Amino acid sequence: MPSPGEVLQTILSNVETVIVGKRDEAELALIALACQGHVLLEDVPGVGKTMLAKSLARSIGCTFKRLQFTPDLLPSDVTGVSIYNQKTGEFEYRPGPVVAQIVLADEINRATPKTQAALLEAMEERQITVDGVTYPLPQPFMVIATQNPIEYEGTFPLPESQLDRFLLRIHLGYPARAQEVQILESQQRRHPIEGLQQVASDMDLLAVQTAVREVHVDRLIRQYVVDVVSATRDHPDVYLGASPRGSLSLFRACQARALIQGRDYVIPDDVKALAAACLAHRVIVSPAARVKNVSARMVVEDVLQSLPVPGSRIPAR
Repeated sequence: MPSPGEVLQTILSNVETVIVGKRDEAELALIALACQGHVLLEDVPGVGKTMLAKSLARSIGCTFKRLQFTPDLLPSDVTGVSIYNQKTGEFEYRPGPVVAQIVLADEINRATPKTQAALLEAMEERQITVDGVTYPLPQPFMVIATQNPIEYEGTFPLPESQLDRFLLRIHLGYPARAQEVQILESQQRRHPIEGLQQVASDMDLLAVQTAVREVHVDRLIRQYVVDVVSATRDHPDVYLGASPRGSLSLFRACQARALIQGRDYVIPDDVKALAAACLAHRVIVSPAARVKNVSARMVVEDVLQSLPVPGSRIPAR
């Protein structure tokens, strides 16, 4: 029976057959899935955001639903509705697209705040409430939301409370020249997603999610995580720093990255590799700093450079 780390590596290699040259970004999405977290994919159209979500779902054999967010989308279009059945004389619940294991919320910032909020309960508590009745969501459950950072006309920016629900924010970016040529060759006759095979089951993923929480984190590393997050709150260019949920997200993501790397313990490099993806979307830069073109990612990188890195102790065998 393969170990949890081997399961994650197998899934990652399978996703790479579709998402060319984006191993680090695919690894981040897999880390979020292993942590029972959610992902915000923020990038320009056409770089593979939807394909990344589909590839993950097909690799694990999870149910997959896509929600195209538009200004006229209603909360009931997300969660589902109760319909009166004349034969039985009772209301029957018809599940919405959010009742799936992997949900793609495409262009989430194009929906109204009321519709965006319909996802909050699902993302945080893994359940939805319709007409006063609560329905649990299938496990594993993950929301992958996308948004275009260029077009802001007709959009509704996500509030800080909803941004904080996303474990990671990922930027795919354009492929390199050689990788783009490889994409053209691989899609000459058909798209690679059509032949993508399932390499793990949802039960394998649930076992991985349990194993992630058993990865050892030294006390010095825990203090380092808290120091990094606390430093974002005290930074002179920051109006609002990362929340305690940010600390927990970074802590959990480091455990998953260690598992993918074949370790059962976290090292400081895990924290440094994941800090920007975990914390930048939780940090609000002050207006004065924005005038100087200071970004939240720059703030996190500055924090990492200013804090001393602790020496980690490998647990005794």
